[in-house]
Amino acid sequence: MSHLSIPSDLNPYVLKGIQARGLDTTTFRKTGIQDCQPDVAYYLRERAQVIPAGTGIVKLDRYPAPDLVIEIAKTSLLDDLGTKRSLYEELGIAEYWVVDVQNTQIIAYAIADQGSKRIQESQVLPGLAMFTLEEALRRSREMNQSEVGAWLLSQFQQKEA
Repeated sequence: MSHLSIPSDLNPYVLKGIQARGLDTTTFRKTGIQDCQPDVAYYLRERAQVIPAGTGIVKLDRYPAPDLVIEIAKTSLLDDLGTKRSLYEELGIAEYWVVDVQNTQIIAYAIADQGSKRIQESQVLPGLAMFTLEEALRRSREMNQSEVGAWLLSQFQQKEA
């Protein structure tokens, strides 16, 4: 699996004080709805600590849905954009990103009222534009993780200036 990974000490949101908990081998389950196991899911801010550590199955009848779900699409793009997007709409995920590895793009959706709309800037991570992440993804093919993280951090610092 090819994906962009940013060291936690370089993650701009950690530096901005936004708490985040990423879950990457977790099943989300809700009564009457198909289970899902996204490539990675994030709970943000005050919800970052809501899921007990070591939880392998998150019961969405008891806990809130993640703020952000990301699928890495190497061979599953159509399924990720169709079936999985519908499932995440039904589960009430706030934002859904599909990383299209082949075309080096990130297709992002804001989800509300069991529907979704395409977005160019994250609503759960304000100030994060998809084109910035796409550039970081392109750079990750030529640079090491620390260099990409430093570049991404510089982009956030320029926005704040």
